[in-house]
Amino acid sequence: MTSGPDHNPLAGRTALVTGGASGIGLACVRALAAAGAKVHVVDVDAAGAAAAAEEVGGWAHTADLSDPPAVDRLPAEVDVLVNNAGLQHVAPLHEFPVERFTHLQRVMVTAPFLLIRRSLPHMYARGWGRVVNLSSVHGLRASAYKVAYVTAKHALEGLSKVTAVEGAPHGVTSNCVSPGYVRTALVTGQIADQARAHGIERDEVVEQVLLDRAPLKQLVEPAEVAALVAWLCGPHAAHLTGASLPIDGGWTAN
Repeated sequence: MTSGPDHNPLAGRTALVTGGASGIGLACVRALAAAGAKVHVVDVDAAGAAAAAEEVGGWAHTADLSDPPAVDRLPAEVDVLVNNAGLQHVAPLHEFPVERFTHLQRVMVTAPFLLIRRSLPHMYARGWGRVVNLSSVHGLRASAYKVAYVTAKHALEGLSKVTAVEGAPHGVTSNCVSPGYVRTALVTGQIADQARAHGIERDEVVEQVLLDRAPLKQLVEPAEVAALVAWLCGPHAAHLTGASLPIDGGWTAN
């Protein structure tokens, strides 16, 4: 394979990916490494982070992102920051556990804020940086019973836009990638549960329940999301900032 700036646009760059041990995060780790970056893999799963880092020749970090001191121990000198880590809890708003709501905000809003805040001085000094925030279609639309997740993703969209505005004079871009339902362990688990609850086949759950509002009745693959993340980090995307790019099968168009 031919090497060079077109094939290794991130050669000499360092990236950090949260939630990098599995799913979308692992796909992002692989895509950024393939583009030439050295990658810090951050995850609460120590074994998973170690395996991912070994696969791409990067570095593994075990961290609970709900704990600010743990976030402060992560590397700050990174050129590419991918805020991907997230989790879900489903319950009616009037019954939603306060501690779960708070926990989701810490992981998906406060931790990205802290990581961006710590990374920007290095990016500013180099006159170049890429912040990519894994939002969701739920950063643009709401669904019942997911108040903590929807709130956190909407907040992440705002954080990303402020980062874009402040980072622009310093060569730093900030964008959200907003997937619909992605074929991850979290989602496939939901499919099995929904099939049992509704008494229907797994394929029918995807079309009739999860993707009811999406014209394209297919789950998004993690590699598709990661390809968009890596594309946003390339030199061709220097003027794309402050955006939210849906990869949702047309959900937000419908």
